[in-house]
Amino acid sequence: MPEATAPATLEVIFPDRTPITVPISELPFFIGRGKESGNLLALDDMRVSRNSVVITRDDAGFLIQDRGQRAGVFLNGEQIQIAALNHGDRIGLGPEGGCELVFSLPSDSLSSDAVAQDQAESKLKTILGTLGNDSSEELGGLKLLLEATSLMNSQLPLESILATMLDHAIVITRADRGMLLEPDADGILQVKLARGRDEEPLNPGDMKPSRSVLNSAIETQSAVVNEDLNLAEMNLQSAQSVVVQLLRSSIVIPLYGLTGRQVLGSIYLDSRRVATFSKLDRQILDAIAAQAASILENARLIERERERQRLEQELSIARDIQQALVPQGLQDYPHFSVTGLHRPCDEVGGDYFDVFPLPDGRLALLIADVAGKGLGAALVTTMLQGALSGMTLGVDPVKVFNHLNQFLCDRGSAARCATMFFGALSPDGTLEFLRAGHPTPLLLRKGEVSELYSDGSLPLGLLEDSDHTSTQVQLQPGDTLLLYTDGVTEAEDTKRNLYQDTRLKEVLGRFENATLKTLLDGIFSDVDQFAEGARQSDDVTLLTIRYRGPHPASQ
Repeated sequence: MPEATAPATLEVIFPDRTPITVPISELPFFIGRGKESGNLLALDDMRVSRNSVVITRDDAGFLIQDRGQRAGVFLNGEQIQIAALNHGDRIGLGPEGGCELVFSLPSDSLSSDAVAQDQAESKLKTILGTLGNDSSEELGGLKLLLEATSLMNSQLPLESILATMLDHAIVITRADRGMLLEPDADGILQVKLARGRDEEPLNPGDMKPSRSVLNSAIETQSAVVNEDLNLAEMNLQSAQSVVVQLLRSSIVIPLYGLTGRQVLGSIYLDSRRVATFSKLDRQILDAIAAQAASILENARLIERERERQRLEQELSIARDIQQALVPQGLQDYPHFSVTGLHRPCDEVGGDYFDVFPLPDGRLALLIADVAGKGLGAALVTTMLQGALSGMTLGVDPVKVFNHLNQFLCDRGSAARCATMFFGALSPDGTLEFLRAGHPTPLLLRKGEVSELYSDGSLPLGLLEDSDHTSTQVQLQPGDTLLLYTDGVTEAEDTKRNLYQDTRLKEVLGRFENATLKTLLDGIFSDVDQFAEGARQSDDVTLLTIRYRGPHPASQ
C-alpha cells in the first residue's frame, strides 16, 4: 500500500519567539489572529489581522491570497493580493519585523520541469484516449491542449488566457469566429469575448450567436455539434440568425462548475463552411472547455472573495464610525459618576447611548435601541444621534422626542421604530425624564433595587401624533441608576432560556458599595456565565449613573 503524501508546511517565525512548523493539513487553510474567524492557524499577535490570508490549491499548485491583512501581505518582499506559492517562499504578514511564514513542499513533490511536462503529456493522453493513427494530428492536438493547460496556470490577465483558448478552439474546428458567453444578472447568456480566424478581437456587441443552438445545448446539458446546418433539425435550419448570417456549421459547448450543475457560460463557434470534426477534435474541444470552465469558476471564486473582503472592510469602517459616536472614557462630573459599555452582536448594531452636559447645567443621559440589528439599524442610530444633538443647544427634549416620532412615522417604509430613554439630572438630584417604549431603568438605593416607572409607553416611529411628556423623580445621595437595552434581559443560554430582568435586579443588588466599573463588569460577566457560550443574539448596552449629592466636595 503506497504511503500518503506528506503535506506542505509553514514555518512560523516571530523575531522574539522560537519558530514552529505547522502542516497544511486542510484546504482552504485560513490564517489569522484568534480562532473566532475559523482560522486553522491562529496567531497570537496584534499585528496580524483576524482575517489575514488563506492558502488554497488548484491544478497548478498552492495559492496564497490576502483576506484583509492590515498593511498588506508580502511574498518574498513584494506586496501581493493573490499569488502562486513555491517551495521556500517567505510570506510577510503586515509591517516589517512582524510575523513571517516560510512555505515548504514535501521533498517527493519537487520535480524537474521535464518530468512535469512528461507527466502532463501522459495524463492528457490518458484523458483523450486513442487519438487516431495520424501522428501529426495527434501531436498538433496535444500541443494546443498543453498550451491551454499551461495558460491556465500562468499569471496572465484572465481575458488574455480566455482569448488564447478561443483562438485554439478556432484552429481546431477551423471556424470563422469563436465566442465566450457568460450569464448576465437575469441568467441570460451574453457575449463577453469574441475572436476571429486570424486571432483578431471582435466586438462582442456585434455578435449574434444562434439562440436556438445555445438553448439546445443548455437544455440537453451537453455539447451541440452541427457539421452541416442544412441537415440539422428544422428549428435550427429556420433560426433567423442562422439564415441571416448564412451559417453552415456550429459548435456550442456549455461550461459547468466542478461542483453542481451551475452554468458558468458557453463556448460558441460557427462558420459559413460545412465542417467535419474527428473524434479527436471533439475530445480536445471538451478538454479545452473543461479548462475554460475551471478558469471561470476560479475567477468567480476570487471575485466573490474580493467582494466579501470589500464588504468586511466597509463593515469595519462602519463599526469604527459607530464606536466613535459612543462616548469613550466617560468622565466624572462634580455631582455624578458615569460609566457605560456597548457590545454589538454583529460588526455594527442598533444600540446607542450618550452622556452630555446641557446649557442649563444639567447632565443629559440617553439610551436608545433601534428595532433590528446590523447595518440598517446602525444607519438609523446614526441619524437619531444627529437629531438628538440639538439638545446640546438648549432645544426642549419634549419637542425633540415628538419631532423624532413624526419623522420616523413619515418615513415608515425606510426607517424603523426605536425605544428610547432620556433623562436630565440636576445637581440637586432632580431627574426629569422622557421614555418611549424603553425598559425602565433600575434604581439601586441602600441595597434595594426598584424600577423607575412601571407604566408603559410607545416607541418612537410607531404611532403618529403620539405626544410625549416628561416626568420628575428625586434622587438621594448614593443612588445608582442602571440604564440598559433588552439585549441584556433577553440574552439566551444554550437551551434558549432568557436572562430576564429578575436576575438583572439580583445581580445589581450585589454591587451596592462597588465602583461603577466593577458593577458593569459584574453584570457583563454574569450575562456571559448565564449564556454558557451561546452566541449573542442582540446588542448589549449598559449605562450607570451614581448621584453623589449636591455638595460632593464636602463629602
